[in-house]
Amino acid sequence: MILVPARVAPSGIHGNGLFALASIAQGTPIWRFLPGFDQAFSPEAWAALPEPALSHTRHFCFVRRGDLHVVLSGDHACFINHSEHPNTGLPHPPDRTLHGGGPSGEASSAVTTVALRPIAAGEEITCNYWNYDADTPWKLGRVPRHAPLGACPP
Repeated sequence: MILVPARVAPSGIHGNGLFALASIAQGTPIWRFLPGFDQAFSPEAWAALPEPALSHTRHFCFVRRGDLHVVLSGDHACFINHSEHPNTGLPHPPDRTLHGGGPSGEASSAVTTVALRPIAAGEEITCNYWNYDADTPWKLGRVPRHAPLGACPP
């Protein structure tokens, strides 16, 4: 779920992008997985979806590295475009409380991304897909569009 005021508009990077409506300070939480609003499908549950749900989720989801769960944001976070020099990402060092680590330290799907630097009002919000999305080569057009979900080499 997007945690800052933002809007979808044409992007110079690709198609439409997500743009900040107000200045955002470095370290501000930008997006957090919210169970019940955002969805995380196991690879098996995702594969069982009918068309056109498969095509829609493939285009707008990210494939979580590690467990290959398909994560679909319930809002316009799906319009955050890739950048090799992003203005959002995971905190450095990662904060387990922001990442949703449970009481025994296990990871959960409650990941939070933050502003890595100040973001100006009107600036496009970007992230580096390579840091978390196992489907990045497919999204960036480096493998055929028919490549299996999450089967793309880094």
